[in-house]
Amino acid sequence: MTTLTHARAGFPQALAYEWIKFSSVRSLIWTTVATAAVPVLGAVFVAATRSLQPDDTVLGASLSLSVIAQLLAAVVGALLITGEYGTASIRTTFAANPRRGTVLAAKATLMAGVTYAVALPSCTLACLVGDAMLEDDRYGQGEPWPALFGIAASFAVAALLGLAVGTLVRHSAGAVSTVIGLLLLPSLLGPLFGGARRWIAGASPTAVLQKLTQTSDATADTVGSVGPWPSLLLVAGGTAALLLLAGAVLHRRDT
Repeated sequence: MTTLTHARAGFPQALAYEWIKFSSVRSLIWTTVATAAVPVLGAVFVAATRSLQPDDTVLGASLSLSVIAQLLAAVVGALLITGEYGTASIRTTFAANPRRGTVLAAKATLMAGVTYAVALPSCTLACLVGDAMLEDDRYGQGEPWPALFGIAASFAVAALLGLAVGTLVRHSAGAVSTVIGLLLLPSLLGPLFGGARRWIAGASPTAVLQKLTQTSDATADTVGSVGPWPSLLLVAGGTAALLLLAGAVLHRRDT
């Protein structure tokens, strides 16, 4: 019996179990598909309509709608666990694997891996589409490499942020509203904090995304003046801390 309990509570088994649940929920699958489709469709739309600023780069223009895709990734992260609370299947999950930290770690690993694997080819394809449809002599090219790796990482961080918020809130509507606010409000409220705006405005995956896409809208007032890679590290660290808090709260709850 002890051997069986440890086998069920192991991380590989938990990860496999989470993948089965994820792949069987249509809302999660279709939202993930939308996350992949939006950057490419956005690149086609922007290039076809030539709705660019003169100082935009091909990279920034091609990924104009990547912020929406990132929001969708965060929503998937939140719904990954709030959906289980909504159906009360979280009790079955914890009965199958009583190690709640292992369950949350498996969800986080799955979410980060799936989101990164979806975002990197999607954003790369969007850039290729934009490059093919836009006139290179009219707009600067931008530097897609290694920026695209960081862009995909910012999607994964957004998804993990959604998972952390969903674990804490447990209610789908509340979690989605909260995580969208965490993604968008720092850039909106940053200018109100005076000298601290370089930290406040850049304290979200969305701000990191805008910096890495090198869009002309990524001003110091809206996304902070800290560089894109340090911003990514700071936001990833903050998200990791929130996940640890969520894990501690999850451990202390009855369900």
